[in-house]
Amino acid sequence: MKRAGVARPRVLVAPDAFKGTMRAQEVAAAAAAGLKGAGVDVALCPVADGGEGTMDVLLEALGGERHAARVTDPLGRPIDAEWATLGGERGAIVECAQASGLALLGPSELDAERASSAGTGELLVEATRSGALTILLAVGGTASTDGGSGLLDALEAGGRAGAARLVLLCDVQIPFEAAPSVFGPQKGADAPAVARLERRLSALARSWPRDPTGRAMTGAGGGLAGALWACADAELSSGAQAVLDAVGFERRLAAADAVLVGEGCLDEQSFAGKILGAVTRRAVERALPVHAIVGRCALSAAEERRHGLASVREAGSAEQVERAAGELGATLSEPGSAARRR
Repeated sequence: MKRAGVARPRVLVAPDAFKGTMRAQEVAAAAAAGLKGAGVDVALCPVADGGEGTMDVLLEALGGERHAARVTDPLGRPIDAEWATLGGERGAIVECAQASGLALLGPSELDAERASSAGTGELLVEATRSGALTILLAVGGTASTDGGSGLLDALEAGGRAGAARLVLLCDVQIPFEAAPSVFGPQKGADAPAVARLERRLSALARSWPRDPTGRAMTGAGGGLAGALWACADAELSSGAQAVLDAVGFERRLAAADAVLVGEGCLDEQSFAGKILGAVTRRAVERALPVHAIVGRCALSAAEERRHGLASVREAGSAEQVERAAGELGATLSEPGSAARRR
């Protein structure tokens, strides 16, 4: 219940998707329910960074139309996926996670050496045939570490014209050659497989018109970003910054007393190109406390504080997110709470 004379705190709820579990919009809605139940004013701002859910967030912000396509999944099986045309100028968005996503495979199916990015190439062919002048490619969340070779083969087979400008929305900063060691293990690669993948990517890099080795962001999508930068003159950009600009984040942030972020796994990678880190940095610059609700936290309390997080709660389902947000809301609603500005 609201106390007389006590202003209700205003929280900007800006979570990413919990990969393979909940869409960003679902996380935001659950958190909002918990906060509102504790007497907190809420503004919803689900976000993404080039990984899973980026197309949903940009369509919500910019408007557009979804299109269905029959393509292949990371293991070459037929799958129905989506791409979209965006509102305004003639643009389109393709999301790697739709066709080449890690979430498309079960735990027993993970195979970083076999998994291919070909399905993403097939989606790009569809988007190009639409006449889009600019195609945004959300690069993150892939099951593959093929250095984009599957995608390049699919583009060649589909006869993709070179007219469309390709802008890659990258969710990590790592260079091309680091993709196997940094993300190969979560895609099913043991140490010998990582070594073989490193040799594969090294050979690819030497064969292309431009060498992506050492260049930031080219390791995104299991090296897919490096392939398109090297062979298709694609532009590398921060997916987090592009999404925050598209949703008008600075304007929304100016009206908040605190910020709630979220993602499936909170670790050091969350602050190396991911949206949670980008949101946190912008909020901290405005002296706003940042609270996190995550599926799993791999940081120590000291590491949380070092990255600017005022509190972290774990929650693995929508019901748990709502409950955790309610607990946070009760803290924020206390008069003089240090957990919110003013």
